[in-house]
Amino acid sequence: MPTLSRRRFLATLAAAFPLAVVVRRAHAAAVITLERDPATLDALAETVLPSELGSAGIEAAAAAFLDWGANYHEGAELVHGYGTSRLMFSGPTPLTRWTAHLDELDSAARGKFQRSFRHLNAGQREGLVRAGIAGAAADRGGRLDRMPAVASANHVAVALIAHFYQSSAATDLCYRAHIGKATCRPLAAQAKRPLPVLTVGDR
Repeated sequence: MPTLSRRRFLATLAAAFPLAVVVRRAHAAAVITLERDPATLDALAETVLPSELGSAGIEAAAAAFLDWGANYHEGAELVHGYGTSRLMFSGPTPLTRWTAHLDELDSAARGKFQRSFRHLNAGQREGLVRAGIAGAAADRGGRLDRMPAVASANHVAVALIAHFYQSSAATDLCYRAHIGKATCRPLAAQAKRPLPVLTVGDR
């Protein structure tokens, strides 16, 4: 009996089910994979996010990124840009390619250092992440000139950074104060100076 290649299997699957169904199932599978084994994503967060966050802050940022990905919906209406009424919609889920990037990081770690990505030291992880970002940029014929929107990031490491730096926690860390961007504060608190943020290095 002839072996069914992966490419032929996917083609058969696509023919048997509508593309939207295939995409939704692939997205759901990616979410399950990350929720069951988040260790590589957590190790990546330790590598690319500010150490001032501390272990708890980095874990929270990684969990928030995973939650964002799990709740991503293709075709959702987006807030239109300033000065234009043109409607825009979210594109295909990026989570499936990001799980592939995490697998590639782990595979590269095992091939080069005979250990999983999560068990490498900071310098080894950083080298693999830089190579992964450079490879993803080359594949898409460009380079990272600015921080992209999360969903359009060409590599999971860039997406994780972009997601964090648009968060309230990133603003607080930048100004070393509890500003609470995009959160609701009572009017009575508006005139008060935000309390300082204590980072790991301050404790």
